[in-house]
Amino acid sequence: MFQSFEVTARPEQGPPRLAALRGEMAKEGLDGFLIPRADAHQGEYVAPRDQRLAWLTGFTGSAGFCAVLTDVAGVFVDGRYRTQVKAQVAKEFTPVAWPEISLSAWLKDQLPDGGKVGFDPWLHAAGQIASTQKELVGSDIELVRSDNLVDRVWEDQPEPPMNPIKAHPIEFAGETADSKITRLAKALQEAGCAAAVITLPDSTMWLLNIRGSDIGYNPVAHGFAILHADGRVDLFMASKKLVVPLADQVTSHEPDGFLDAVAALKGKVQVDLGTLPQAVADVLNDQMVDGGDPCALPKACKNDAEIEGSAEAHLRDAVAVIETLCWLDEQAPGTLTETQVVTRLEENRRRDNALQDISFDTIAGTGPNGAIMHYRVTEETDSRLEDGHLLVLDSGGQYLDGTTDITRTVAIGTVGDEEKACFTRVLKGMINLSMLRWPNGLAGRDIEGIAREPLWAAGQDFNHGVGHGVGAYLSVHEGPQRLSKVSHVPLKPGMILSNEPGYYREGSFGIRIENLVVVQDAAPLPGGDDDRAMLNWRTLTYVPIDRRLIVVEMLTSAERAWLNAYHRDVAEKIGPRLSDDTRRWLDAATAPI
Repeated sequence: MFQSFEVTARPEQGPPRLAALRGEMAKEGLDGFLIPRADAHQGEYVAPRDQRLAWLTGFTGSAGFCAVLTDVAGVFVDGRYRTQVKAQVAKEFTPVAWPEISLSAWLKDQLPDGGKVGFDPWLHAAGQIASTQKELVGSDIELVRSDNLVDRVWEDQPEPPMNPIKAHPIEFAGETADSKITRLAKALQEAGCAAAVITLPDSTMWLLNIRGSDIGYNPVAHGFAILHADGRVDLFMASKKLVVPLADQVTSHEPDGFLDAVAALKGKVQVDLGTLPQAVADVLNDQMVDGGDPCALPKACKNDAEIEGSAEAHLRDAVAVIETLCWLDEQAPGTLTETQVVTRLEENRRRDNALQDISFDTIAGTGPNGAIMHYRVTEETDSRLEDGHLLVLDSGGQYLDGTTDITRTVAIGTVGDEEKACFTRVLKGMINLSMLRWPNGLAGRDIEGIAREPLWAAGQDFNHGVGHGVGAYLSVHEGPQRLSKVSHVPLKPGMILSNEPGYYREGSFGIRIENLVVVQDAAPLPGGDDDRAMLNWRTLTYVPIDRRLIVVEMLTSAERAWLNAYHRDVAEKIGPRLSDDTRRWLDAATAPI
């Protein structure tokens, strides 16, 4: 299987590791040390070698960091992980509500007389360090560049990944690497920059039409790149990975030559201070222009081949999910466990030869486990699907032609009225966002409240974004587009995002409903007299929504019409691809309400 159920970190392992780290801090004369989730490439996902945060603390979430001082160790996590962190860290670690409590505010509270706090400059973005230093002015707290002290005490730290890359075919990429390089180099010229530094692995993969496997569930390879305004690219990647030809404009180098090459650059250099390691910023200094990752927006705006490939991948993926839902419905409450559901779903996905991997650890949380937003089932937490439970099933696949991500919440046996009411509010929010037309130029923050409004009206909400960007056979979490309160990036045609409102009641149940959608130009309305450009969504995900959990009277006529039309499309698009028994199940699951 792609997914493992083994326990990867235990709370009791944290205290002795913490003590060893503090020993190294004392040797260096440091009052603190920062341990981020990130690696040197500043992506969201990290290889086993770079899982320092999980190794030290036991916390395995995909975002957060730890600030270790001599007498306290704060684990900073956002709203998605407030429940999870309580179960994963020992009492020697103190969960901190972040970003509500900033690192600088916490440090000033914990170190009122000042002190030296070390950090590895490769693992922290220049923008983060600059912001924190500004907030610490006048506090006598100094951020000090340091060797990585966790690496010193991690005796069995895994080796760096060295997996070979492969070419990403033009029929899926839709544009040659030569064309992308030339297009982006011209943009650099127009911006008055001589070069751009690229650190994010998915940006390099997209630009050069290659894929890798250095990080689980993400088809990327570790490396750095410099894009020159004259149309050249210097790629810094271990030579043993480079087993396929690269574009003519690309020259490959070993990674240890990266900083020297950066130091040799002349003129203005475009960077993204939000992802550029401080170690690289230290070399560039005044040459830096914070213009963002040059690949980020072009990568986000998928071309026709990428969109149609993703659409086809979603149709095939829907078969695997629906076959699993049909099988699940046939089992009596109390007879299945979460790992059995995960295993069956992966087995069904594996029938597709285009599947390369799953796109993240499948979340199969039943009952109280469903309230843990990024729950990962293990051999120790594996729970039975009991009568009255809600099962949150969030999963996805990495196919050669696209990346999928879908969540369905499923009734196990007879579910209570309160759960159904909450489910229906979540569904209303998902439908209302799906039906939305909006003026060109709006960002995710401008429209994400549409999906929250039915919950707000009942005094409820959820602590994660409404949606994230998704790559085309790339990272399942892709920027810069988001449906989030903090997203300033205008939505543009070709951007693929998730639409996934939810609701979570700790210790009781969780609910999430997720489709992937792509931004497109909206057709003019009949008789309309306003010629402004409008956008709307094209739905990519076609899997039925559990009708047993819907309080029909709570839906408006427009919401009911959308749901019936969606279920009709599910039956028409996916029905012919299913086994006979599952097709009959789907006919019932998509009947009009």
